[in-house]
Amino acid sequence: MALVPRERSHPPKNKKRMTPAHFYGSIWAPKLSSSGNSARSGPKKKPTTEISTSDPSSKHNEMGATASCKKTSGSGYPEHDDPSYRKCQELKMERWIQMHYQIKQREQALAIAHHRELFYWLSGFYLSAVYGCASYYQRVRSVSALAPLLPLTFVVGYYSDWAYGSKMHRIQAEANMIMEHEQELLHWPGGLPTVAGIDEARVETEMEKKMHPHHM
Repeated sequence: MALVPRERSHPPKNKKRMTPAHFYGSIWAPKLSSSGNSARSGPKKKPTTEISTSDPSSKHNEMGATASCKKTSGSGYPEHDDPSYRKCQELKMERWIQMHYQIKQREQALAIAHHRELFYWLSGFYLSAVYGCASYYQRVRSVSALAPLLPLTFVVGYYSDWAYGSKMHRIQAEANMIMEHEQELLHWPGGLPTVAGIDEARVETEMEKKMHPHHM
């Protein structure tokens, strides 16, 4: 008996066969599309409510400080009655006085050191003159040989008193007495310079420069 092979039934041409990739793709496609849209749109911002934790007393202080600043800086400069401004000016004046006082101290120290150095040289010259006059006196046996030592003794005594004696203390005491009892000796000739006088002299100098530019 001959076997007749069965005809295989082919699916219609217009119907596609579903593979495992198509099957799983159809399942995950909606999820992937939704995740892609969320990624494109970005993370959603949660509405946040700001809670003011500031202290009402600090607000009051800030308002008071602002009001005081407006009051003191209305014209761009602080008022002269402001305590902080006055304290700042006093501090600046104290620093200025202290700076000039220290400068004067350094100048006085330099002057004393200069006189001491000069005293060393004068002492060496004086000793040389004493030796020369003494040797000359032994030869001639005359008092006139010692005459040059008289003025040199006064000069050396003056500088020795200035360098190592109490001359500076006597000068300071005399200066204090003059400031206390003889104020008229301290006045400048012509009086104290004024701003008007300084400006007038400056204007006159500028006018002379304009009128005679080659002579200035």
